[in-house]
Amino acid sequence: MEDIGTPAENGYWMPAEWEPHSHCWLGWPERPDNWRDNAVPAQNVFAKVATAISKFEPVTVCASPTQWTNARSQLPPNVRVVEMSMNDSWFRDSGPTFVVRKNVSSLGAPLKSLAGIDWNFNSWGGVDDGCYTDWSHDILVSRKILEIEKLPRFPHSMILEGGSIHVDGEGTCLTTEECLLNKNRNPHMSKEQIEDNLKEYLGVQKIIWLPRGLHGDDDTNGHIDNMCCFVKPGVVLLSWTDDESDPHYERALEALSVLSNATDANGRKLEVVKLHIPGPLYMTDEESAGIIQDGEAKPREPGTRLAASYVNFYIANGGIITPQFGDKKWDDEAVRVLSKAFPDYEVVKIEGAREIVLAGGNIHCITQQQPATK
Repeated sequence: MEDIGTPAENGYWMPAEWEPHSHCWLGWPERPDNWRDNAVPAQNVFAKVATAISKFEPVTVCASPTQWTNARSQLPPNVRVVEMSMNDSWFRDSGPTFVVRKNVSSLGAPLKSLAGIDWNFNSWGGVDDGCYTDWSHDILVSRKILEIEKLPRFPHSMILEGGSIHVDGEGTCLTTEECLLNKNRNPHMSKEQIEDNLKEYLGVQKIIWLPRGLHGDDDTNGHIDNMCCFVKPGVVLLSWTDDESDPHYERALEALSVLSNATDANGRKLEVVKLHIPGPLYMTDEESAGIIQDGEAKPREPGTRLAASYVNFYIANGGIITPQFGDKKWDDEAVRVLSKAFPDYEVVKIEGAREIVLAGGNIHCITQQQPATK
């Protein structure tokens, strides 16, 4: 697929996450220097997430050769388990960004109605600033998934993670300057060049840049999927706090100002719905002690503020799979806000999602939707 041009040239675009899926992809966690207690608690929660999603759409979980039997034993029969090597299990970021098309290729190539973008990946910042020093398996995850599905592949040399972009399916993309303009990703590219590439590969016409992501989301340098997402065209959810002493308050206010003054690709003013963050939550001594700190991965120190956000949910076909952090006040409030934002969806609570955030992300970060095509 290297010579067929960009997705946009071929009539492809990235659909919104609420458009129908044929599939959901997850990895299976195991690395003991990122997931505590040999990843046993996290595997339990990943199994809950996969099971919940499988009630709405087909799910495939990819597990390493040493973990395939374990994953198979923990997952229901309707979840497909395939063997795949990976350095860690963040398929939002290492997996492909799927794009769809309706029309015949403008370049004359007989292309399918579904394809995947295989972005470059450097473990969220490279050897000096990334989350671990070897990502040689992760960089092949997108290609392997597209091979399994027999789908066209659009490779791209630009470093980009799926969690750093959200689209409305109608030409608008949300992202953060903190991540995409970070010198640890694409230092040779200007903001304008990055915008042009997003337009060519995602099929969007307008990029809305928030200055920063969620406070404490240092692993990803402020991914948008912890900060803000579309509910539908013209409506966004924003990670919010009313506590002016919370360091996130300044970021939330800054984002609110940008969003309130922005219009989307179709000229609509954006409606902003506030979704309060939990906590603040911090890594405990016990949780940190359960991680084998061997220098290969970023250390997980006790007292570190966790990048916990209810915006980091997954939209399945008819279901909203949402994290619960054990903070009853804000857990319940998040369900109420999401139920109102998605009135036609069943909101499914995943208890124990703290296990995922301990390693740096949440439900949206570990999932990757594959769009359905007619």
